[in-house]
Amino acid sequence: MRGFWGLMKAYWFSDRWMEAWGLTLAITLLTAVSSKTSVWMAEASGELVNSIAYFHATDNEAPLATLFTSAGILLALVLVKDAGFTGIRHLFSTTLHRKWRGWLDGRFNEALLDGNHTHFHLQHGAGKQAAYAPIAPDNIDQRVQESIKGMTGGAIGLAMGVMGVVMSLLFVGQKLLETSTQVKGLEFLGDYGSAVLAFVAVVTYVPLNTYIAVKLGRMLERLTLKIQQAEGSYRGELTTFLRRSFHVAASGSERVQKQVNNRLYKDIDWTWGRLNRINAAYMSFELVYNFIAARFVAYGPGLIPYINSNISLKGYVTGAELVNSLIQQCSWFIHVMPDIASLKANARRVTDLAVAIENVQKPSEFYALTGQSDFQYGSQHSVFGLTVQNLALMHQGDDALPFLTAPNLRFRRGEWTYMRGASGSGKTCLMKAINGLWPYGRGDVVFPEGVKSFYAAQEVKLPQVSLKQLVCLPGSPDEHSDARVASALHKAGLGEFIEYLGEETREGKLWDQVLSGGQKQKLVLSRILLQQPGLLFLDEATGALDPAAKIAFHQAIEDNCPGVTVISVMHEVTPPKSATGAEFYDSVLTLSDGVASKKALTSLPLEITTILAKAEQPVEEARPVFPRIRLRTK
Repeated sequence: MRGFWGLMKAYWFSDRWMEAWGLTLAITLLTAVSSKTSVWMAEASGELVNSIAYFHATDNEAPLATLFTSAGILLALVLVKDAGFTGIRHLFSTTLHRKWRGWLDGRFNEALLDGNHTHFHLQHGAGKQAAYAPIAPDNIDQRVQESIKGMTGGAIGLAMGVMGVVMSLLFVGQKLLETSTQVKGLEFLGDYGSAVLAFVAVVTYVPLNTYIAVKLGRMLERLTLKIQQAEGSYRGELTTFLRRSFHVAASGSERVQKQVNNRLYKDIDWTWGRLNRINAAYMSFELVYNFIAARFVAYGPGLIPYINSNISLKGYVTGAELVNSLIQQCSWFIHVMPDIASLKANARRVTDLAVAIENVQKPSEFYALTGQSDFQYGSQHSVFGLTVQNLALMHQGDDALPFLTAPNLRFRRGEWTYMRGASGSGKTCLMKAINGLWPYGRGDVVFPEGVKSFYAAQEVKLPQVSLKQLVCLPGSPDEHSDARVASALHKAGLGEFIEYLGEETREGKLWDQVLSGGQKQKLVLSRILLQQPGLLFLDEATGALDPAAKIAFHQAIEDNCPGVTVISVMHEVTPPKSATGAEFYDSVLTLSDGVASKKALTSLPLEITTILAKAEQPVEEARPVFPRIRLRTK
């Protein structure tokens, strides 16, 4: 689905093709019937005008009945066409729009939320300074929500309009040929003289004005793209601001936030003003076009035959109505050019997103376009734990130098490691790189085979789901009983919320608003206790807890997750100890002067050191399987 036509046809060739083609066929049939009805309406209009013109004729025996009959037939045709065929077609077309948009939205959600972390990589693409690499798409939420909706609706409307033009050319053109007559001066055309005049008028008038409409439409397309980008940026800033409204209030930075909002809205206002001027000009152009078409172009071709008495008034009016109907149908592109401009703008934003999604399916190749990215991830027997070798972390740019190196790090099974370093030394970057979430650098990371890992970040954002599902993340609530989830909440210190397991809100507020920063970190602890990971990354995951709560956090993991390997980032000078004074951590990983080095917190007995040295041999040299060793210093 990289290109426009790929997006257009994907739904019709998907597993829901029967639904797509069935609705399309119904719309096509209703469009054909509606176009045929337009011909009957033109004939009925001629009959009505004729009954009015000859109301006082001496040979008209029942003038009032003839008038009412003609008016009734025309009214019935209008009701059948507009309230029947057109209304039912609208229902089918909007249903197709809803189904197609839902299917396409689902595909994008699956693509963004895949195991490749595509949504994450999309936001770390190249900036504008890297002209040779793709630029990260802006306002992804707006593209998935509004642009897909606008593109699918616009495409269906465009297709229906094209079908209407084709059907009108078929039915109205056929009727013009049937009612055609000779024209003085064009006798060589025979009985097709008036029809040829009608076709010449349409072919001359419509394309010329369509060209003007296309020029204006391109201006509308460019402005529509700009206003979509401006609206998306403004909405995104408002969303971000509301999520951090407490911090804005606490710091008293409303004035700065107001300046940011005003600056973003100025871009909307300026673009909107230009868009309004172009739309106003287009509206004037369209009104003048319609008047000339209905009053001059439509009645012009039949005027000569009528003057020469080759056709009756009824035939003249009927022919003019047919020509006007043909002009209106062939002018469909002019009438919907603003919508076509919006369609093209929406399609551009959606296709750009589709291309960006496909570009990041191989993250290492994607990031290699804007810097060095050569991380290798593998697995080894779980007894050897986690191994990190020759790791070098960099920023964007081919000539970037490593800001952090880690020549050889080994984390034994069951070992707890405390990571420390000055702010900005790269602690979180190292944690991200181990988990495949840092874009630039090189190195080898070998995970213990068959061991579940869990990454707990400092900042916790909670989606709008039930409390039970929040605890069960990243798994499904069906995988765990209410009793197990309640037990995990209780052990994490959130027992007061157990009665609300099935609720998405409490007192009308979402859980993201109900829980404090410390309670959110306790919620993450409940996930850890429920999931029982073998490899746990704590990235300042206790930063919002007081000293006693930090100790309880670690003690809960120690008591309920036997054999877990822990790598933790904290800002404390020394890691926390248990209430009895026992060490939770076995080793310390220090980041200093751009180098990560690891050492034990305490000296180990010689025989234990020897066993650990053997266990930490490279995978290809290691043979024996050692029992789990867990050390604690009392």
